[in-house]
Amino acid sequence: MKNWIAGLALAMAAQLSASSAQAETQLAVFAGGCFWCMEKPFDELEGVESTVSGYIGGHKKNPSYRQVSAGRTGHTEAVQVKYDPALVSYSSLLQIFWRNIDPFDAKGQFCDKGSQYRSGIFYHSHEQKQAAEASLAALVTGKLRGRDIATEITAASRFYPAESYHQDYYQKNPVRYNYYRYRCGRDKHLRQIWGAKQIKPE
Repeated sequence: MKNWIAGLALAMAAQLSASSAQAETQLAVFAGGCFWCMEKPFDELEGVESTVSGYIGGHKKNPSYRQVSAGRTGHTEAVQVKYDPALVSYSSLLQIFWRNIDPFDAKGQFCDKGSQYRSGIFYHSHEQKQAAEASLAALVTGKLRGRDIATEITAASRFYPAESYHQDYYQKNPVRYNYYRYRCGRDKHLRQIWGAKQIKPE
C-alpha cells in the first residue's frame, strides 16, 4: 500500500512538473516571407524549444498551401516560435526577426511577392505588443531613420500549421533550401539592409 501511494505521489509530482514547464513556455508569431527561411534563425537561439511553419491572418479555416500561395485566403506565411522566456526574451526574438526581413517591402519579401508573403509581427499579449512597437520605434529613430516601414504589428489570430513537408524544410532538404535562398537573393539583400555583422541577441 505504501509503495502504491509513493508511486502515485511521484507520478503526480512529475505531472505537475511537466504542467509547470509547459506553462512557462510562450508563443510568438512572425511573418517574414517564405516560412522555410524564418525557422532556422530562431531554431539557433538557446531557449527556443520549437518552430512551426504555418499560416496566419486570413479568413479561411484550415487553409492549404496551394490556397495560401495563390493569395486567395488573406493569410500570410509565418513561423510560430515556442520559447522559454527564462532563457530568451521576446525582445531578443524581435531582434532576430528584424534582421531576417526586408522591412521596407510592402509587396512581399525578396523574390516572393503578394500579401501572402508580407512581413508582420503577431502579438499574443499586451506585453508583446508593447515590445514590438518599441522595437519598431527604435529602428525608425535609429538605424532605419527616415525610411518607411511596411511591417505590420497586429494581434495574433488563429495560426494554422502548414503541411508536414514544409516543417524543418532547411534540415530535410538543405540543397534545395540553400539554392532557393541564393536564387531569391535573400542573404545578399539582407546584408545590404543590415550589414554583414551577425546579430547577437541580448
